[in-house]
Amino acid sequence: MTDWPPIAAHGLIGDLRTCALVGTDATVDWFCAGRFDSASVFGSLLDPDAGSWTMQAVDGATTTQQFYLPESNILVTRLLTERGVAEVQDFMPVLTADDPDHRQRLVRRVVGVRGTITLRTCLAARPDYGRATPEIIEVADGGGLVIAGDGVRLGLTADVDLEVDGPDVRAEIEVSTGDTVTFVLEVLDPDDVSTGSTTDGATDPDHLLAATSAFWQGWLRQSTYAGRWREMVNRSALTLKLLTHEPSGAIIAAPTTSLPEEIGGGRNWDYRYVWIRDAAFSLYALLKLGFTDEAARFMEWLSRRMGEISHDEEDIGPLRVAYDIDGNIPGETELDHLRGYRDSQPVRVGNAATGQLQLDIYGELIDSVYLFNKYGPGISHDSWRDLRRILDWVMDNWERKDAGMWEIRDEPQAHTTSRLMCWVAVERMMRIARQRGLPGDVSAWSKVRDAIYERIQERSWDDEVGAYMQSEGASTVDAGVLLMPMVKFVAPNDPRFVSTLKVVEERLVSDSLVFRYDLDEATDGVDGAEGTFSLCSFWYVEALTRVGRLDEARLALEKMFTYANHLGLFAEQVGLTGEQLGNFPQAFTHLSLISAATNLDGKLG
Repeated sequence: MTDWPPIAAHGLIGDLRTCALVGTDATVDWFCAGRFDSASVFGSLLDPDAGSWTMQAVDGATTTQQFYLPESNILVTRLLTERGVAEVQDFMPVLTADDPDHRQRLVRRVVGVRGTITLRTCLAARPDYGRATPEIIEVADGGGLVIAGDGVRLGLTADVDLEVDGPDVRAEIEVSTGDTVTFVLEVLDPDDVSTGSTTDGATDPDHLLAATSAFWQGWLRQSTYAGRWREMVNRSALTLKLLTHEPSGAIIAAPTTSLPEEIGGGRNWDYRYVWIRDAAFSLYALLKLGFTDEAARFMEWLSRRMGEISHDEEDIGPLRVAYDIDGNIPGETELDHLRGYRDSQPVRVGNAATGQLQLDIYGELIDSVYLFNKYGPGISHDSWRDLRRILDWVMDNWERKDAGMWEIRDEPQAHTTSRLMCWVAVERMMRIARQRGLPGDVSAWSKVRDAIYERIQERSWDDEVGAYMQSEGASTVDAGVLLMPMVKFVAPNDPRFVSTLKVVEERLVSDSLVFRYDLDEATDGVDGAEGTFSLCSFWYVEALTRVGRLDEARLALEKMFTYANHLGLFAEQVGLTGEQLGNFPQAFTHLSLISAATNLDGKLG
């Protein structure tokens, strides 16, 4: 790979255990075998030497097009040349929900559409983030090849001849109208030798394609949304489902690591983990669309974390900001051997934010429990007991300075959003107790709730600016205050919020795109600039909706949709020239899209 593809020039496929990114040039340039946070096998998105699986027209494709088969996560890349047209159909088979016999496979189906076209493919697996060179083992009796290295075993079968070229596998194929050639790459157990033929009943490509399409379409039919922006909401739901780890119920933040917030900068983070902050938004979006099973599974995962309350020397609270799929706390290391996307270093694995005090996570966690208790079957006795213990800690610690929801790597501050979400934590516990008649010292809770409320109104509000500020005594504002009416802290028509919204628009909004905060005025402990946050842009749409500025909200939402990629996917950020930046695609962005679209749709009637 000589040129770096744009971050947005990708589609996502997956099997509810891991994902792969496929470029518009039909290159698989990111794939972690086994699970989302495993070491990459194809990692050329971060370094051209870290492995890829290319599929190129010999004559050179003059045009490429990419789309999903309707209501599915089956990705089609069309290669168009003067001699002919071929489609590369990429997917990871998911045959049934909670399949006990699930086999992790990446299927690449090449179909001749028009004329005759010759393609060359090169599978260059480089396990362990490109640090390992695999051994290629030929399996007897047409069993294909086994690619082994650094504990990874992959089986490759195809219905064309495969050429072993050192650590790579190559093939040249010619397809005419109606021809089909299939490659199947399977993740093998340590003792597995062969994946078998591509034409047996278990691996027949036509069966795998049809069954996987039926699975995704059947899943999406559960959605209760039929509003104006159905296509965008459905794609966001399908993307959120792809980022769900079915065996555990966890939902990760994004399937990639270290895609930069600024090209050439150091704002490169690993998002292949579960953020507690995302919990309430995930539960809200899933329940809003009618996906109660996914909400229940994620609630089970959260309940396990609540039951594993930690006591650490740094006293950063009973819960951590982020966990891996299994509920472990990931450390952070740098992979110095990787160039990084467009030479943006460092490349990080793990996330040091897990060592920060971030008070807002408790409000988001308890709000998610409140939503599940309200719209789902309700929480258990054990969960309520764990929540009361967590709330006791919050009531003793809400006045502390922290890193805030944007995880600043600078001196802790008295962040307004942290105070706000502590208020949410206490207020939602009171609601749950009253709704369910559950035990709790509601009188004591109400005193702390009121104290937090008065603290925000007295110390976070700036009369001269006419806004709630980023932190107590700060001169900067923060897009996180847009959450205030959404979490019922203030009425949307409260003069203080209306005034705050105006200040946010003046300082942070650029043609519907919203910055988290003004880096020209504030510091967050990391060098460099960043783009606008798509999450905040959708929060802005929802804030406009709640204050009754519906025409402006609709225009802002439609503008945001123009920043999606060709498939309707969003990265974490959008640069001022419209390029997507940061990890891709990001669950939080798609969650906020669902919330903004459904709420505006409801107001428009």
